Amino acid sequence: MSQLKERLFRELSDAVVEMDEERAVAVAKAIVENNLDAYEAIEKGLSDGMCRAGRLFEEEEYFVPELLICSDAMYAGLDVLRPHIKPNGEGPRYKVVIGVIEGDTHDIGKNLVKIMLETSGFEVIDLGRDIPPKKFVDEARKTGAKIIGISTLMTTTMDGMQEVIRLLEAENVRDRFKVMIGGGPVSQSFADRIGADGYAENAAEAVKLARKLVGGAV
Repeated sequence: MSQLKERLFRELSDAVVEMDEERAVAVAKAIVENNLDAYEAIEKGLSDGMCRAGRLFEEEEYFVPELLICSDAMYAGLDVLRPHIKPNGEGPRYKVVIGVIEGDTHDIGKNLVKIMLETSGFEVIDLGRDIPPKKFVDEARKTGAKIIGISTLMTTTMDGMQEVIRLLEAENVRDRFKVMIGGGPVSQSFADRIGADGYAENAAEAVKLARKLVGGAV
């Protein structure tokens, strides 16, 4: 990575962590002016910053208000970068149903995953937040989605992820859908335990996982 690119991506990440909306916009504009890759800037700048903010949240150095202000900075940078993303229009557009599981209204991470999936060529059906397990199953069946993505930031709602898989099995359609999960308290071992097809630590990893789950065709 060139020194300029590395510096700007780091500054973008720092702007998010430091809750500096104006700085995020200024750095994002500098990235565009220097003809750097907008998608890579989202992945290595904005997404990285939100991951760092998420870790501070887990360590109780940041709380919900700080996380929300970090997300404001992230969205401000995103508004600048999004029009400059080079869309991947080749091949089939696989559908992904995503949402935050019932009982949780934290959707910053889910929103970032949605944006990065869309810019990577997926068609995303965003259910929103506080979504009952049955809604994930019904929507995936109705839309013909290949992947169901479920997130949460709360340990108290993690069981809902397992309920989605249980419902798929009960309706004899488990083999039709790949289930990927993510969020602060979620881990690979939890994914293995509930029978999910994959776990992603952040938005960039979620895109890689989604591509892998559909055979790398996106």
